[in-house]
Amino acid sequence: MPENAAALLTPWSSFYVMTGSAAAGLTGLMFVVISLVTGWERGANRDGISTFSTPTVMHFGAALLVSAILVAPWHSLVIAGVCVALVGLLGVIYVVRVTYRARRLRTYTPDFEDWTWYNVLPFLAYGALLGGAIALAIAPAQALFAIACGAIVLIFIGIRNAWDIVTYLAVADSPTSSK
Repeated sequence: MPENAAALLTPWSSFYVMTGSAAAGLTGLMFVVISLVTGWERGANRDGISTFSTPTVMHFGAALLVSAILVAPWHSLVIAGVCVALVGLLGVIYVVRVTYRARRLRTYTPDFEDWTWYNVLPFLAYGALLGGAIALAIAPAQALFAIACGAIVLIFIGIRNAWDIVTYLAVADSPTSSK
């Protein structure tokens, strides 16, 4: 692994500043969305929030963390690679847990599109982070593209899923509406 990480990471700095900023801003917007639904019945929607909303925030957070890791002034890619690999590994584990939780939902049955966007694609994105981080030792220039792909896919998954959550909440009956 090349000891001069700066030579490999400097060309990526604008990309990671952009993705990190986007992930941070989108995370803030998710907090706004969640605060708008504070009147909803807590018990009935706890599983839905932990299955759909929380993972969306986690994907944005993971993209932000990867971006922060890769704009840091590393002298060697080893520690950066270990950090990104941990994000990828923990993300894979988290998606498996969310998938298990989605299978147990009683208030909503996820359809094919939900399984794809909330489980399969995040699993692949975190896998790209993990695989890219491991490949940094073998082919660092190519591995950085895999990591970038994983980070940007997490942001696009988060954007799509945030939109899905907002539109679902917009058409669902409000708990305060009179029937």
